[in-house]
Amino acid sequence: MRELMANALDEDNEDRRWQERANCLGVDPDLFFPERGASTKEAKGVCNSCEVRMDCLEYALRHGEKFGIWGGMSERERRRLRRQRALARRSATA
Repeated sequence: MRELMANALDEDNEDRRWQERANCLGVDPDLFFPERGASTKEAKGVCNSCEVRMDCLEYALRHGEKFGIWGGMSERERRRLRRQRALARRSATA
């Protein structure tokens, strides 16, 4: 059991190593969690040139992040992407 937990922790730490190279490192987190109806343009601008943008997006999708800007995408955009991927998986298995 301990070994399973240790492996899970190692995977989680490895999973987050990309954060050390993210453009948003050191940026006020509130920028990425705007009030409802507020602009997301500035947060997405930080993400646009980020070398780990896709890692960030995949992390958010894998962990079900429901709030904020992750990988340059809003909650709504990530929901749309999840639906598109689910439809593509269904089509591939049909």
